[in-house]
Amino acid sequence: MYTLLIVDDEPAVLEGISRILDWRALGFGRVRTARSCAEVISHMVDWKPDVCLVDVRIGDEFGHELINHLNSMGIESNYVMMSGYDEFEYACEALRCGALDYLLKPVDKKMLLKRIEQIIVEKLHGTLPAWEEESRDPVLQRPYDELSPLIRKIVMMTAMEYGQHVSLKSIADRFRMNATYLGQIFIRETGMKFSEYLMAYRMQVARERILNTDEKISAIAAGVGYSNLNYFYQHFHGYYRQTPSEIRQGSE
Repeated sequence: MYTLLIVDDEPAVLEGISRILDWRALGFGRVRTARSCAEVISHMVDWKPDVCLVDVRIGDEFGHELINHLNSMGIESNYVMMSGYDEFEYACEALRCGALDYLLKPVDKKMLLKRIEQIIVEKLHGTLPAWEEESRDPVLQRPYDELSPLIRKIVMMTAMEYGQHVSLKSIADRFRMNATYLGQIFIRETGMKFSEYLMAYRMQVARERILNTDEKISAIAAGVGYSNLNYFYQHFHGYYRQTPSEIRQGSE
């Protein structure tokens, strides 16, 4: 069983996140909460959380500073930042400290569930409840259980790390494989290059956030791995033949 830690200085948020998902069905036997950085630091060694949901501002302190402090102490976990601040700077800080995602409050249930499931599979090497068995890869539009174990691992790693500097080489290095050979395997099974798959995945996540959140486009771009906003606009328009603003306005 896993341990979840939720860090926020607002009791209502702690209560809401504790109830938003069926944590026990996902394998979390313990759900801990903390309202200050000091409380986290004093209990972290005993709690040993597998996943930490951390607010970007905890009282007068910052969530990314807490994560950096824990990292310096050699305490590892899988961090997801939550924030009521739709600011590019906060999203960048979250990624720099090693957070796996940056979710705006009120936290979207579907987005949170997707991220937690990916952490369970990729980081904790666990299994998911039966409802996930029929899920399909959003880019390939194929059920995950039809993919070979290697390709399924790659697409799940992509789903986990699309907001960072993930590449075929970085994945190949972790598998101790030749990147060119791995790329050939990926093309043979999926019909597309890994770089094409990564861009398509990022574009789909970006579009979902544009349609379903009020996040600024700059924050969305940073959240899907683009430090250059113009580069993001070029890819997005090339993929959808519309600008982010046009897609957002069309949904109103």
